[in-house]
Amino acid sequence: MADGTSLAAPEAPLTIEIDKRIYRLYDEYCHGGMDRREFLARAAAVTAGGLVMAQALLPRYARAQTISFTDPRIKANYVSYASPGGSSGQMRGYLVQPAGKGPFPAVLVVHENRGLNPYIEDVARRFGAEGFLALAPDGLAPVGGYPGNDDDGRDLQAKLEPAKLGTDMLNSAKFVKAHALSNGKLGTTGFCWGGGMTNALAATLGPDMRAAAPFYGAAPAAAKIADIKAALLIHYAEDDDRINGMWPGFEAGLKAAGVSYDMHKYSGTQHGFHNNSTPRYVEAAAKLAWERTVAHFKKHLA
Repeated sequence: MADGTSLAAPEAPLTIEIDKRIYRLYDEYCHGGMDRREFLARAAAVTAGGLVMAQALLPRYARAQTISFTDPRIKANYVSYASPGGSSGQMRGYLVQPAGKGPFPAVLVVHENRGLNPYIEDVARRFGAEGFLALAPDGLAPVGGYPGNDDDGRDLQAKLEPAKLGTDMLNSAKFVKAHALSNGKLGTTGFCWGGGMTNALAATLGPDMRAAAPFYGAAPAAAKIADIKAALLIHYAEDDDRINGMWPGFEAGLKAAGVSYDMHKYSGTQHGFHNNSTPRYVEAAAKLAWERTVAHFKKHLA
C-alpha cells in the first residue's frame, strides 16, 4: 500500500505436496545434521520428485514480510549494546517500537539457529504493530552478523560457544526490559533454537520474566524447571518427534513446581509451521498461535 502500512500481498505459498520423509530430512538439515548438498542428494534418492520437494522447502524471504519497515505504526532500527560475558562483549539487535511515547510492554524475539534472518525481523515488526517494544537480537553479531543466507548463518552459529551465545541472549533480555521505552515487564518468544532458548531464559530470569511463548523449543534442564516464574504458552507441531519427546518430562516438572502453563499442539503441522517463508508454514495454525501469543503477552505484560 502507498501509505506503507503493509505490503500489497506476500508472495503466494507453494502448493507442491511434500513427502513426509523430505520434511524429516529438512529438519535434520536445519539442525546441522547435513549440509545443503547432502540434503538435496538424499532427498532426490528418497522418491521421484524428491529434489523438487527439497528445493521447495528452502526459505523464500520475500514471502515472509507482512509488516513493512515503513509502516507508520512502528519505528524500527538496529541498536548496539553491551553484553558482558558474551561472545565478544557487544551485541546488536533489531529494535521495533510502536508509534507513541510509551512506555510499552517489552518482548524479546529469539531467532532460530541461523541468526537474525528477515523472517525474525518481520516477527519483531508484527509485535511492534501490536503495541509491544520488541527486540530481536542477532546472536551472530559478534562474528559479523547474519550473513544474508541461512546456510552460512547456521554454520556461523554452530561455531559459537553455546554458553556465551546464551549470555548474549540473556543480556539482550535485560537490555529490552530496562529500555527507557519499556514498562519493565518482559515477555519472550522464540522459534526452534529460539524456542529452547526462551525456555532456558525463563528458568534463568525467574521473576524477571513475566510471560513466555516458546515455539517448538527444547525443554530446559529438568533441574531448572522449578526456577521458571513466567506464565508459559507452549506451542508444538503435531509431527515433531525430536521436540515433542521432551514434553512428558517437561510437563511433569512444570506440574511439580506449580508453574502456570498452557500447551497447544497444532494438528497437521511440522516443526517450523509458523515460518511463512517455507512450505512448512500452515496458515491457520500459525495465525491461531500468533493470536494466542499476542493475547498472552497483553494479559501478562500490560
